[in-house]
Amino acid sequence: MPFKNLKLAGLGALAASLPQAAFAQVSGADPQGSGPIVNALNWMQGTLLGNVATTAAVIAVAVVGLMMLTGRMNWRFGATVIVGCFVLFGATAIVSGIRVAAVGG
Repeated sequence: MPFKNLKLAGLGALAASLPQAAFAQVSGADPQGSGPIVNALNWMQGTLLGNVATTAAVIAVAVVGLMMLTGRMNWRFGATVIVGCFVLFGATAIVSGIRVAAVGG
């Protein structure tokens, strides 16, 4: 069977020559030199989603809700503030949902 290796080599060359889909590399590693930027963004995320920010958002929603109920604020502007809080605190879930939809599974 001297042709057995030749058949395997031919199949390998055929498979390598077929067009394949190009996928972006999604790795857990950050690009070289991005350490200070990643650290700054992690600090900003911790600040925006920390206990102080959560408390401030709860107070803001309560004040906006009270102003909307007493007729001192436009309902559309009040709803915008409340939706903004949902987007801020749900950003992680929104981005992960977009990633899952983009990858397709």
